[in-house]
Amino acid sequence: MSSGRAWCLLLVLALPVLGGAATPIPAELKEALKPFRSEGSRGWAFTQTTRGEGKSQIETFDPALREFHRWVLIERDGRAPTPEDTQRYNELQTRRSTAPNAPNVKDQIDETDCELLSDDGIRASWRFRLRATDKDDSSAEHMRATFTLHRPTSTIERVELASFEPFRPVLGMSITDAKTVIDYSLPEGDRPTLLQQVTMRIRGRAWLIKSMDQDLMVTYSNYTPIKRK
Repeated sequence: MSSGRAWCLLLVLALPVLGGAATPIPAELKEALKPFRSEGSRGWAFTQTTRGEGKSQIETFDPALREFHRWVLIERDGRAPTPEDTQRYNELQTRRSTAPNAPNVKDQIDETDCELLSDDGIRASWRFRLRATDKDDSSAEHMRATFTLHRPTSTIERVELASFEPFRPVLGMSITDAKTVIDYSLPEGDRPTLLQQVTMRIRGRAWLIKSMDQDLMVTYSNYTPIKRK
């Protein structure tokens, strides 16, 4: 289990459809989405803890280090990693470090189809249809994305993505339910909004035999600002 895998699961998402009229994206939300990044603010080192399927993994990330050395395995399944664990982990980093950034879901939303779900004056939530970003994306049409705005700080505090109907992302795989919830901290003083937690749930089957059911939680802690030289 790796954070790379965790981010890949973000592509299998949406929120159950409710009734309501679709309207263009409001100006306050559009302004808040401009600086928004799915992976949080740049320039911070952190600890990432992944738990799910009876397994766990703790890693650290330091963007000030050289490529392929930024991620370090600290613990696996409650114990210090073995030399073999570390070797396999480091081999995976060559692909992880050169891969594109995590998908930014704001680039997939249909801004002409914005539905207000809730508004208490402090926080408001809007839901969107998703657009495919490339010809191989067969999942977007089965998804919805919901953004929660914290008005006093103009911050995206939560993103929810979930399927609203069963779909087949690839040949032989059937997804009956998928949901991802991404939570961010609110900015405070010199500290910007930062990624706090990602929870994922997938239900489905592969080739009608193998269960695809998965529950995963990724938490982020020990944030430290990186001093640029």
